[in-house]
Amino acid sequence: MGKILEFQQVRYSYHSMNGEVPALEDVSFHVNEKEFLVIVGPSGCGKSTLLDLCFGLLRPESGLITGDTESIGYMLQKDHLFDWRTIEKNILLGLEIQHTLTPETRAYATELLKKYGLYDFRKKHPMELSGGMRQRAALIRTLVTKPHLLLLDEPFSALDYQTRLRVADDIGSIIRQEEKSAILVTHDLSEAISMGDRILILSSRPSRVVRTITLDFDPALSSIARRETDTFKYYFSELWKEMNQLAH
Repeated sequence: MGKILEFQQVRYSYHSMNGEVPALEDVSFHVNEKEFLVIVGPSGCGKSTLLDLCFGLLRPESGLITGDTESIGYMLQKDHLFDWRTIEKNILLGLEIQHTLTPETRAYATELLKKYGLYDFRKKHPMELSGGMRQRAALIRTLVTKPHLLLLDEPFSALDYQTRLRVADDIGSIIRQEEKSAILVTHDLSEAISMGDRILILSSRPSRVVRTITLDFDPALSSIARRETDTFKYYFSELWKEMNQLAH
């Protein structure tokens, strides 16, 4: 399985009138094709900075970022759907901005709406949908541009616990069905284990990779079903120990 993106000894610092604040220090990792990589670490360790570097919003001070850096979709903490546009028009927005809205891409958008249960709601406005449906619409808006890699910056954090479980399961299933690579940033250790193929653990700032955990679950299990296994409990214990050590 080939690498779709790779960081090689990447360093990044924030600069202000008060001086330099190192954020990432000598960070190296890769993402494989069709892999779901999850990044965890202490608050303020630079997880979102890392995604911004992936997307090209920031440039590393040193080190290299190589691979498919052109075909990337970014899904943020909020769905950022425009209330004055219908769900269908929200989903088509990226294509409009890229000037790639054609009969073919419009048909693909319709296919995704049907495939993931939003076709009957396409003429509704975001305020008429539940939080989970809005997140699904936001994902379809990202998928319709056919990115090879998806960046997910805590996309479920604004949802209540039960909705969060359902939506995480839903979004994870869609990403795997579409055979996309993904990087998820989350503070939720259970979410990391239930959704990921590998977990990258970052240290406190300036961040470095302290450990990578490869998860071994039955691929037929949903993210919710993973939580019910003894394997899940083992990985949670391992991850909890690592995070506790970083806190001291």
